[in-house]
Amino acid sequence: MIAREWWERGRTLGAAHPLLVDIGITLLVQAAMTMPFVVPRPPEFAPATWPAYGLTTLTVIPLVWRRRAPVGVLLAILATNVLYRLTLDGPGQPLPYTGLVIVYTVAELSPPRRRLVTGLLLMVAVPVGVWLNTRSARELTFSVFVFAAAYVFGRLTDTRRRAHRVEAEQAAARERARIAREMHDILSHAVALMIVQAEAGPVAVRTAPERAEAAFDAISETGRDAMTQLRRMLGVLREGDTPDDTGDAPREPQPGLADLPGLLGRVRAGGLDVRYRTSGHVRPLPDTTGATVFRIVQEALTNTVKHADAGIASVHLDYGESDVSIEVTDDGRGPQSASGRGGGGHGLAGIRERAAVHGGTAVTGRGPDGRGFTVRVRIPSPAAAGAAAEVVR
Repeated sequence: MIAREWWERGRTLGAAHPLLVDIGITLLVQAAMTMPFVVPRPPEFAPATWPAYGLTTLTVIPLVWRRRAPVGVLLAILATNVLYRLTLDGPGQPLPYTGLVIVYTVAELSPPRRRLVTGLLLMVAVPVGVWLNTRSARELTFSVFVFAAAYVFGRLTDTRRRAHRVEAEQAAARERARIAREMHDILSHAVALMIVQAEAGPVAVRTAPERAEAAFDAISETGRDAMTQLRRMLGVLREGDTPDDTGDAPREPQPGLADLPGLLGRVRAGGLDVRYRTSGHVRPLPDTTGATVFRIVQEALTNTVKHADAGIASVHLDYGESDVSIEVTDDGRGPQSASGRGGGGHGLAGIRERAAVHGGTAVTGRGPDGRGFTVRVRIPSPAAAGAAAEVVR
């Protein structure tokens, strides 16, 4: 765990300060290139000299700029290596460290055209380097292998980074869709109830003042509840805020089954007779499942209030052995009003998406005996979450 933590910290630091990483790599390569100069040489070989060491260092220094101009660094390394071989009889290296690093960098960071140019250069440079050194087929085979391996590792790194970028973009898209669903559910529900109450208010003022007062109270309560839920969501999305930024807003991300009675009470206050029952073995659900059940019921009732012109709606939760089923039925205008439900279909689409996230099914259509409208959703328990999602209209 400690090693992994240090590795993650190193990756974060490297992403934030790539120049520091390049300097570190340059120093590491320089240390490797120094080894043959400090290890005693056999008497038959010429002694290591400071000019040879200095020219060796010149082949390493360009690695500091390997990200900015990888092909230019490659040319500089090739030139200094040729100069070293032609002018000085210094110690050789067991591996072409600088060449491997820059070939890896070109393969990782350069576009296809520059990679092609690099390949053509290596096809010339590798045989020339072998001819200037040992002129053996063994060295040629080894050099081709290690440079090909460096290139392959560079391409694999680039492919993995691109895959991670795609995954991050997809995750961001899913999160944007989730936030859009939450905002739609919260605001659509609150606004629908407030509109119904506001439209009934003037009539009630003339005919039943006590009902008008109740309607205004319901509008106020609905607005406060919407603000509370929005502040919950914003509180979860914010990072590093001080208490003054969020006030006393609760930090819970989503409402759950415990909040259903309050939801049903607010809908009833809007004039819709909502009947609620449960069946099966009632048990606690995971927080994410409970939040999904709440949002599905909320959206289905919001659609009923906005589009169905219904007088009665029923909410039924059935707890099965491996799933929970939600059925919301009304006695309104039925499927002919469904095209308007949820603001051009967004509400029903949101219900389907929520069911699919859990591997469940969403079915919408006519109610019992062909009257009204019904939303049926089945959400598997975690033990049966592998079921494929289906949507039937």
